[in-house]
Amino acid sequence: MNKPTYVDEYQAITEVLNKYIEGCKQAKSSIMKPAFDEQATMYSVGADGKLAGGAIPILFKGIDEDFRPSPEAKAAITRIEIVGAAASARIDANDMSGLSFTDFFHLLKVEGKWTVVSKIFQAHDGS
Repeated sequence: MNKPTYVDEYQAITEVLNKYIEGCKQAKSSIMKPAFDEQATMYSVGADGKLAGGAIPILFKGIDEDFRPSPEAKAAITRIEIVGAAASARIDANDMSGLSFTDFFHLLKVEGKWTVVSKIFQAHDGS
């Protein structure tokens, strides 16, 4: 069996991130949950300028309760960097449930499978 190449790793990470994008578009956390480690975290800076976020179930609750399906939303994986079993990625999204944002993800390859261990994001004014 051949050792995975950078292209294989890149494609595997893209598949993980596409679960997140599709979950946002459909407003269903069940679609994106497999992309995240159960210990993952999500943070941003709140309107008050303070750190906001915590354990990843906060994201899932927000998707299920506050998002609406947005099949026409646009999202692009704009960057993936891979070093061994660690990776970082950026997704830019427009009009995702009426919001636009930039997400930064950190992923680790755990037991042969890429998983998101942290997400930070910046929401943008307008769509």
